[in-house]
Amino acid sequence: MAPAPLPHDDPHARRGWRDYGLLLALACCWSSTYPLTKIGLGSIPPVTFISARSLIAAGFLLVILRARGLRLPTDGKAWKLFAFQQTINSTIPFLMITWAQQYVAAAPTVVLASTTPIFAFLITWAVTRHEPATPLKLIGAILGLAGTAVTIGLDTLGGLSSNLFAEMVILIATVSFACATIFGLKLTDYDPMVVAAGSLLFGGTVLLPLALIVDHPWTLRPTAEALVAIAAMGIFSSAFGLMLFYMCLTRLGTLTTNAQGYLRIPIGVGLSVLLLGEPVPPNLALGLILVMAGVAAMTIPRDHYRKWIERLRGKPKAG
Repeated sequence: MAPAPLPHDDPHARRGWRDYGLLLALACCWSSTYPLTKIGLGSIPPVTFISARSLIAAGFLLVILRARGLRLPTDGKAWKLFAFQQTINSTIPFLMITWAQQYVAAAPTVVLASTTPIFAFLITWAVTRHEPATPLKLIGAILGLAGTAVTIGLDTLGGLSSNLFAEMVILIATVSFACATIFGLKLTDYDPMVVAAGSLLFGGTVLLPLALIVDHPWTLRPTAEALVAIAAMGIFSSAFGLMLFYMCLTRLGTLTTNAQGYLRIPIGVGLSVLLLGEPVPPNLALGLILVMAGVAAMTIPRDHYRKWIERLRGKPKAG
């Protein structure tokens, strides 16, 4: 028997512009990972980079929690949830993608990593059924993926299948992201800031011994730009980003929250142009149109489309 939908997944629940503003804010926070990671990895190895940004984010959130008079839970059940969520949402997929990027170019990696909404749809439709997986949302996921490919440049995808194993690793990582989005609904009883702080503290602490053994961070000579990048990534991408992620899950559900994955592409491209001086992709406008169409299909409730169609046809609004 399929589980009953959670209250915030009710297709008739009212969603305001504030909810979609949170989704856009989440996309902006996580978009910064593309240029900031490129800056940071120039002089900081991946394991140390991921561990440090997680611990910086956790420390930042713990200070805010203390100011708010909140504390992290001490029961084993909560920490098991935090640990599992962080493992499938960050630690494992980030390490997998970082390894795969040694063999797969950046553009195909972005497109492959953007398949998360499609996997989330398939898992929701075939397995969990915790919220309506409508054909319109599937169309939205496909349009968003197409917009991502167009933005990055279809000609750059010629390298796909050049290293099939590494590309499969990226796809497995995106499946892990999709599962984490669905599993994250189990954490909606906790304050989003508490979940973010606990998850990041666990993730950073787990990776710290590996970073000490593999990278010998005391021997590193990171640049000032890399240190700024890792601090900014910890505070904005990880701390605020993860907090907004759990707020969006509570307010919008899993499939709509996953739509921010496509919004990150044009925002990330824009940040790369501004921060790194990269050229503007020639297909950016077309890609942005497809992305926005896909996000709209995945996020705007069905009854809104029906009302718009009725207005276009000149039909009076039903009482």
